[in-house]
Amino acid sequence: MRTSLLIGALFFTGFVFAQEKKTDTLKVKSIEGITLKKQVFKKQSDRFIYDVAASPIAKGTNTFNLLQQTPMISSIDGKTLKIMGKSDAVIYINSKKTNMDAEALIEMLKNTPSEDIQKIEVITVPGSEFQVESTEGVINIIMKKSKNNGYNGTLKVLDEQGYFNNPSGGLSLNVRKNKWAFNTNFNMGSWKEKEKYTLSNGDATFRNESYGMNTDPNRNYGGVVNIDYEINKKQSLGLTYNMRYNKSFNSVLDVTNWQDGVLQNRTVNTENAQTRNHSFNLNYEIKTDSLGSKLTSNVSYLWFNRDKVSSNETFPISIESQYGAIRQSVPQIINNYAANIDYIQKTAKGNSWLMGISYNHTNTDNDAKQDVFADGNFVSDISQTNHFIYKENILGAYITYEKKFNEKLSGKIGTRYEMTKSTGEILGKTDFDRNYNNLLPYLNLNYVINADNSISYTFSSRIRRPRFWELNPSRTYFTPENYTQNNPFILASKHYNQEISYMFKSAFYANLSFNYAQDASSQLPLQGTLSKQGEDEHGNPIIITTKFLRYIRTNYGINKQLGLTVGMNKSWMKEIWTTNYSVNVAYRMFSGTVSEDPTSRPAAGTTETLIPYTIDVKNFNFFAQFNNSIRLSSQKDWFLGVNYFYAGKNQVEIGESGIQQSLDLSIKKISGNWTFLVEVYDVFNQNYDRLTGIQPNGSYNNITTFGYRRIISAGATYNFGNQKLKKAREMKSANDAVKSRT
Repeated sequence: MRTSLLIGALFFTGFVFAQEKKTDTLKVKSIEGITLKKQVFKKQSDRFIYDVAASPIAKGTNTFNLLQQTPMISSIDGKTLKIMGKSDAVIYINSKKTNMDAEALIEMLKNTPSEDIQKIEVITVPGSEFQVESTEGVINIIMKKSKNNGYNGTLKVLDEQGYFNNPSGGLSLNVRKNKWAFNTNFNMGSWKEKEKYTLSNGDATFRNESYGMNTDPNRNYGGVVNIDYEINKKQSLGLTYNMRYNKSFNSVLDVTNWQDGVLQNRTVNTENAQTRNHSFNLNYEIKTDSLGSKLTSNVSYLWFNRDKVSSNETFPISIESQYGAIRQSVPQIINNYAANIDYIQKTAKGNSWLMGISYNHTNTDNDAKQDVFADGNFVSDISQTNHFIYKENILGAYITYEKKFNEKLSGKIGTRYEMTKSTGEILGKTDFDRNYNNLLPYLNLNYVINADNSISYTFSSRIRRPRFWELNPSRTYFTPENYTQNNPFILASKHYNQEISYMFKSAFYANLSFNYAQDASSQLPLQGTLSKQGEDEHGNPIIITTKFLRYIRTNYGINKQLGLTVGMNKSWMKEIWTTNYSVNVAYRMFSGTVSEDPTSRPAAGTTETLIPYTIDVKNFNFFAQFNNSIRLSSQKDWFLGVNYFYAGKNQVEIGESGIQQSLDLSIKKISGNWTFLVEVYDVFNQNYDRLTGIQPNGSYNNITTFGYRRIISAGATYNFGNQKLKKAREMKSANDAVKSRT
């Protein structure tokens, strides 16, 4: 208000002086105008803030594309978001964690118009109040607000042409009437993808090679409903419902297998899977004073069901090979009940206390069945038929205190205490109990050197619990001797994160981080042999030996990473050209050894021998992205996008990944309430995955996956109704921490 009055007074003074100039011989210098430029990107407390409303690239796109243009955020595959090229991103909306699974969340972001966004906050090291794990960062999306009654909505259609054609569409609607607010989003589409595989493994004495294609058709339906009722000026009640359904029938992996250069057989793996996800959250909020203090409580329920039925058939080509088949049924059912209470107390001096308590109870039921073809019939494979029941209870309490010492120095300190009790049982085979308590401290200090320079330091510790599907003791087969193996005995790992951030003129930034993990885990390749008594063609007893490659998720040891990120977000030539550039350099040190498989239960009369897998990684890796938005017309209705990323060779636990890069182009036309967007992803077809792993003993494992990521996308978005309408209040769900593990 004061700024508006000052500008008005200055313009009025200029007008009066101009009139006096006409009638008076006295020479007076007139004031031609004052330009106030808002900071688009800045550092504040424990987060970086990107002011979307003040950015020239915000109009006419969707929230996912806008996030890709946000400093420090990147996406290589168009399906996931990373912070500084390394940390997984957890999405919050209006400081409330989103209440949906990962795929539904991405679809929601792609169907939310960018005009609804006020600002985006990037929190690289979240405080104790955030429900995150390991090195996860937070992207907090702040929506625009208005209390006008009425309605608005967005209708979007999109068609993507890659190897296959994939159409999709979405509709969102927001309605506000006095104390009631309602918003919903529904989207549907098909996504059929094709991947080319090259797999090889062996040592100095033998080599296995597999070449083939995977075709995976998907149909997706998803939606969210938010209802918010303002009981009075201080109290609000809200209900949120999320659903997600994915159907993937007749997904086929077809590979031919060679051994020592001789064609052996052909393996065809056919899979039918469908996933259902329903979640409910009831939220109550009461404001306790005029300073912003409030009490928030949530009660949540989550039901997740994934059914997967597959068959793996091996057809003989060489004389030595025989027909073989495996049938699998691998369901997973998750029920989660959760509740939490948070209270934030703000003081007149701008300081604040936040205290909270949370409880999560999760029950997973995984009744996996496997049959193997033997003597002309399918018989149960007892060693791989497992009914696994897992129960987990987590009680958490957390407190943070934020204080502004003076105009230059501020800080935030907190801690989170978690008590975890879990039990697992493979019915009729084995069971285990795990009870552990963790105290997770947090510290953040910020110092404003002057108007152009600021620096901050942050320390945090976190737990990384295994995802529920990682615990399900089942296999996914590429070939009968090449498969992935989940592990119910995997342990939680503990992570310590430190970071120093520097900001210059709200445009240039540098970030130095160090991450240390104990009991680190990953998916590792274990090679070995199965030996059993048999007979040759003459009936003489012999030992039959089969070599295998098993990718198992397990703990291995220590993970240390030192990273440096430098970047800028700046507009040039009167905001005609907007740049978002960043470069990441990291030094990684992984160490450990895996010499046994706790899930192994060889059949009677069979002996299993494993080759120990050693991890000793010390290497640099490099990632850079250069995003450019160019305004092509003075009317601000035509835009050209030129984006490029480069990821250098990177040594990880499983081996060395190859170079990845992609050039993406887009052209956007804004016409009233319509936005038309044409994009070309991976113009030169350079974005594919290569992995090479060699052990000190000479054994090796190589994987190349080509996913046909060159895509031409054309879409149209229509915004209708009152675009200044306030959406229903976004509510935090008590079981948010569990959703990311489904």
